[in-house]
Amino acid sequence: MTQSPYWNRIAEKAKKEDRPFFSLAPMEAVTGSVFRRVVEKAAAPDVLYTEFTNALSITHPKAKETTKGRLYIDPKENPKPIVQLWGNNYEDFAKAAKEVEKQGYEAIDVNTGCPDIAVIKNHSGSDLIRHFDRAKEVIEGARQSDLPVTVKTRIGYSEVDEYKTWIPFLLEQQVPVLTVHVRTREEMSNVPAHYELIDDIVKMRDEIAPDTLLQINGDIADYQAGMKLYHEHPGIDGIMIGRGIFTNPFAFEPVPKEHSTHELLGLLRYQLDLYDQFVAMGIPGHFAPLQRFFKIYVRGMKGASAIRNDLMQTKTTDDARKIIDRIDTDE
Repeated sequence: MTQSPYWNRIAEKAKKEDRPFFSLAPMEAVTGSVFRRVVEKAAAPDVLYTEFTNALSITHPKAKETTKGRLYIDPKENPKPIVQLWGNNYEDFAKAAKEVEKQGYEAIDVNTGCPDIAVIKNHSGSDLIRHFDRAKEVIEGARQSDLPVTVKTRIGYSEVDEYKTWIPFLLEQQVPVLTVHVRTREEMSNVPAHYELIDDIVKMRDEIAPDTLLQINGDIADYQAGMKLYHEHPGIDGIMIGRGIFTNPFAFEPVPKEHSTHELLGLLRYQLDLYDQFVAMGIPGHFAPLQRFFKIYVRGMKGASAIRNDLMQTKTTDDARKIIDRIDTDE
């Protein structure tokens, strides 16, 4: 097992249930406290992450106010999320790690896979795949607190074969968990995930860092798809779902059920209520417009396109509730 009691608990629980542990991927402007609680209510995974947060901003005198929304954890959240940090500097990560530990976080994940061009220009995210020395530096910086430090990455920057050197390098860092999105940065999400590489990556893990848990990400739609991958590739420990949650808010449901329009709209009402509570707290910082979430709930409904268009025209949560009430009555 890993040297992290935190991760051992998660892995052992899943192993007893003869399954991998499941997590919701960290997603920009998506996995804030509000949406994490929506997913928990629908069907909770074992692990959730914050939106990725700039390590420098967390302790910067001027920028730290902007991270309060990203780092907010509601007391009702269970489990607490893991904080995901990005950046390119040892000192920034060292300071951030100590600060998030003070704030009550129990684990840190280092982002070495974000494909966003603004992050790459900052020499962070997947740009670290091209700079092993800097990647090692930020991992060591994050380790300057007592929290376990994991890493999320892609298989390469521009070429698939880069995984043959990059993944072993990360495994040599002996992190408790390595999450691999099995595409390159340049592939974004435009090609199928390279599942054909999983067995080779498992073999690397077994040879270099047998105590590191291996989590796979990319094109995994739901719990059932995760279980299929788990059985097809022995040695996987965890499954991370990202975009699948936009197709199905119940993606982590072990036994899939039919969910009525009323139930889906109830979940949307719950998100609107949580959003109002969040705004009322006056926490500054980034919080995505609610509109990007509407498609999750209306997909597959009769007249879904028109309903979504109506919702996209709304300006307030009360406007959205009026449309929901109308649809719910029609149904």
